[in-house]
Amino acid sequence: MAPDKNRATAAAILPLVGGAQNITSVAHCMTRLRLGLADRSLVDDDALKALPAVLGVVEDDTYQIVLGPGTVARVTPELEALVAESGADAEPRPEGAEHAPTASELAAQGAAIKEARKAKNATPFKLFLRRIANIFVPLIPALIGCGIIAGFNGLLINLEWLPSITPALTAIASGFMALIAVFVGYNTAKEFGGTPILGGAVAAIIVYAGVANIEAFGQKLSPGQGGVLGALGAAVLATYVEKWCRKWVPEAVDVLVTPTLTVLVSGLVTIFGLMFLAGEVSTGIGTAANWLLDNTGAFAGLVLGGLFLPLVMLGLHQALIPIHTTLIEQQGFTVLLPILAMAGAGQVGCAIAVYKRLRHNTSIRTTIKSALPAGFLGVGEPLIYGVSLPLGRPFVTACVGGAAGGAFIGFFSMLGDKVGSTAIGPSGWALFPLLDGNENLGLTVAIYGGGLLVGYLVGFLATYFFGFSKQMLIDLNADVDAGESPTARAEAEPTPAKAPATV
Repeated sequence: MAPDKNRATAAAILPLVGGAQNITSVAHCMTRLRLGLADRSLVDDDALKALPAVLGVVEDDTYQIVLGPGTVARVTPELEALVAESGADAEPRPEGAEHAPTASELAAQGAAIKEARKAKNATPFKLFLRRIANIFVPLIPALIGCGIIAGFNGLLINLEWLPSITPALTAIASGFMALIAVFVGYNTAKEFGGTPILGGAVAAIIVYAGVANIEAFGQKLSPGQGGVLGALGAAVLATYVEKWCRKWVPEAVDVLVTPTLTVLVSGLVTIFGLMFLAGEVSTGIGTAANWLLDNTGAFAGLVLGGLFLPLVMLGLHQALIPIHTTLIEQQGFTVLLPILAMAGAGQVGCAIAVYKRLRHNTSIRTTIKSALPAGFLGVGEPLIYGVSLPLGRPFVTACVGGAAGGAFIGFFSMLGDKVGSTAIGPSGWALFPLLDGNENLGLTVAIYGGGLLVGYLVGFLATYFFGFSKQMLIDLNADVDAGESPTARAEAEPTPAKAPATV
């Protein structure tokens, strides 16, 4: 998308979310523009969804506009610039941007479901998980970039090409992962209300080479022990120590005493406690993930692939982010992400089946045609919230497709062929450049591709044959754009005669 188009997209979005004065915060993740809004009632959902660049909207603790990978990173700064120039004239709303009635009804149902889910997800535990996600999500672009370079470098090494370049690529790909604990500490302190640089300073102790000379719990520490979990714990502790100091230390000496005590107290606890404990937890996570897939691979894949979308609906998927990061830090890749990505494959297969079954409903078919390309690339929100979730049964059959794809990849893991991802964030076809495993790259890619095909096929078949009741087909299978009612369609098409029963 060209810069002028990015600015045009931002300019079109701004008035539809209530203007610059209604925006309290602007951020983005891999696919979504996340806006804090002063007044939710000022948002025009239908007009937003009708914008060509908008793939869907999701309402959670922030108002999230799905723009897709790449696009969102370019549109966000343009919107921030427009908000900063709040005195500028607002762009007029685009006209003729209304969905067809049936798609609007589905969108309304999806919005109601999201609103109910938002209320249910506002528990202290789930709010805590969101804070954890806020720590790791900003790291995803670096994980992706370094992961792709690592994969490309591994290919060059295996082919014995460019031996003078591969050491440099190794350094580029590995530098971020070697210091990821520092970035986690920085983001953690920022998220929990502390001074970010103090969180980073305490977390840096974990990766400092000199800790190898320190003994704790009867054994020598090793640089990096505890990893991102240790960094997270250390930074949280530093934040609470800092807040205590701000409360009790006199202002005259605060600038000297508070940072010193924060780093000293948190650092000592990190060295003589957190590094060892977090190291044991991190090792346990890696061991558990490997055991699970080595011994119950197909079943584990079935459960993980089938339940991932419901986990997303409940907001519990955020608990997996530090687990993914820990596995990448330990093993170089996470074996869980490719399995979880099969949930998106089931969703794509489901959408294709809905498209086939509702052949007279041009409104829903148009929605699916516009959302499918993003679905293949792993951006599933438009299909989930615009099609399968409001329809109900197709959402369940989509989960069946995800379960089948996950079982396929899990089965090969039982055979010793692990499929992993060197980064988190991408899914679907977008995950191919990040694939890695314990076997050659060609086999890894083939297994993941086979899992996608299984997810597409089973999601399609499950939805085609079991995704609709007869009444649903009558109610939905009408060309509402042409003003045709479901009853008229049912009356116009004679019911085929039943074949004679055979014994």
